[in-house]
Amino acid sequence: MWALSPLQSPGATWRLLLGPRPPYLPPPRAAGTAMDRQLLPVLLLLPLLRASGPQGPESGPGGPLGEPLEEELQEDGVLVLSRHTLGPALQAHPALLVEFYAPSCGQCKALAPEYSKAAALLAAESARATLAKVDGPAEPELTQEFGVTGYPTLKLFRDGNRTHPEEYTGPREAESIAEWLRRRVGPSAARLQDEEDVQALMETHEVVAIGFFQDLQDEDVATFLALAKDALDLTFGLTDRPQLFQKFGLTKDTVVVFKKFDEGRADFPVDEELGLDAAELARFLLTHSMHLVTEFSSQTSPRIFAAGVLNHLLLFVNRTLAEHGQLLEAFGEAAPPFRGQVLFVVVDVGADNGHVLRYFGLKAQEVPTLRFINIETTRKFAPEAGAPVTAATVTAFCRAVLSGEAKPYRLSQEVPPDWDQRPVKTLVGRNFEQVAFDETKNVFVKFYAPWCAHCREMAPAWEALAEKYRDREDLVIAELDATANELEAFAVHGFPTLKFFPAGPGRKVIEYRSARDLETFSKFLDHGGALPVEEPGAPSPVGVPAPLVQVLSRTGDQVTAGLWPTVTL
Repeated sequence: MWALSPLQSPGATWRLLLGPRPPYLPPPRAAGTAMDRQLLPVLLLLPLLRASGPQGPESGPGGPLGEPLEEELQEDGVLVLSRHTLGPALQAHPALLVEFYAPSCGQCKALAPEYSKAAALLAAESARATLAKVDGPAEPELTQEFGVTGYPTLKLFRDGNRTHPEEYTGPREAESIAEWLRRRVGPSAARLQDEEDVQALMETHEVVAIGFFQDLQDEDVATFLALAKDALDLTFGLTDRPQLFQKFGLTKDTVVVFKKFDEGRADFPVDEELGLDAAELARFLLTHSMHLVTEFSSQTSPRIFAAGVLNHLLLFVNRTLAEHGQLLEAFGEAAPPFRGQVLFVVVDVGADNGHVLRYFGLKAQEVPTLRFINIETTRKFAPEAGAPVTAATVTAFCRAVLSGEAKPYRLSQEVPPDWDQRPVKTLVGRNFEQVAFDETKNVFVKFYAPWCAHCREMAPAWEALAEKYRDREDLVIAELDATANELEAFAVHGFPTLKFFPAGPGRKVIEYRSARDLETFSKFLDHGGALPVEEPGAPSPVGVPAPLVQVLSRTGDQVTAGLWPTVTL
């Protein structure tokens, strides 16, 4: 489930950790790299706070510390470094972002043009930040020194210090890379002196967060600025001017979100005794910087899943139909009382959102309709069949779910007529309990996702296993598509997940965590659901988080949870 990361630093609270794959995200793409293992807020912004200033001998590109390396060591505006040139580059550039890449890495190739664009943006601003890259496989000494375990990996080195670089935590688009660096070499919040400054900031951006602090040396200000470094999707301002406190009706330290939509303003007062809580402020900013109603798309899904709101109410409509468009107003009218408790999301079935329909077991012809999901438990709820979509019915449906009056539903395919005719038996939600917990049978089940590469790789071994034991009356080898069937007994959080259900009473379950080959499978079964002690088996294989509903991951077959699932390898 979603949770704020440990408070290693106030700014780190903006980064979110994912659980199982968010339920209604699309299947993950091809396997990725270490940078993709992190759930990153992929929320782009307009350029802000471009750090610039006089270029003295210690900071400017023309001075001794800013003098570029030789021309032949640059490629598309990015310094090309090795173990011999990294040291001098660290001394020459006070802020050096280094990408460790592999020439054959697909993610590195995709990043390359964005990385070069970011370098050009910063160079045009004369910013005190430089971009560089190191061929990891060609420089094993450097990858070992800096703990590089996947590509691409980006690290920021400050003031020549090579012992404690900062890991890059932003998205992989040029403007985000540049903005992340701007907020480290320059201020992360604009200093506001008067009403004109405030109005200029508010007019330029749709959403701004302004910290009103009576003492800018206070510890709470440092917390605010640290968080602002990572919240690249928001624009931040800061002031201590009494006239601005008076102008906006404030008497105590407060962080205010000003926005050009919905309520227009939301206040987060600083606790006078406990001070500014970074985690609570991060949640507040995520929640109140969003529209009351958000339309689901590939661009908005990261924001939806990073919002920290566990309950999502989805309105499915077809925007090509005028009568469906009229429902949006009623949906929006019901949203304000549930701000921060329920996220209101519109899904257009006419767009590329078929995976969302499938996740909720819907067909396009069933819209308009509502579905409610808790992304922590993945429980789904549906209103009464045929109920109209009005502000009153939406409100009543939300309250029924939140109060526990509504009962969840589970997805299940129909039992195929030939489910037990092949060596590998086909299980679905409707026949799982009957087969898996049959006290007269030993049942070995593969829980898979159709899009999972790891599942496809092990399929031949699973088929061979079933063929080998097809004459054993007491043994069943089966599989279940966990993206289309939900179980009451337990949730599936990775693909493939392998579970053994031994014969006998007690509904026992043994999870298989060893090598995925015929020989090891056979040893496991021949020893009653355990591998021989002398042969402990291979390390746990990489799994794929099941589709839940949570933010976005960016790589391979393992998914993280967010709106519905995310991805991580």
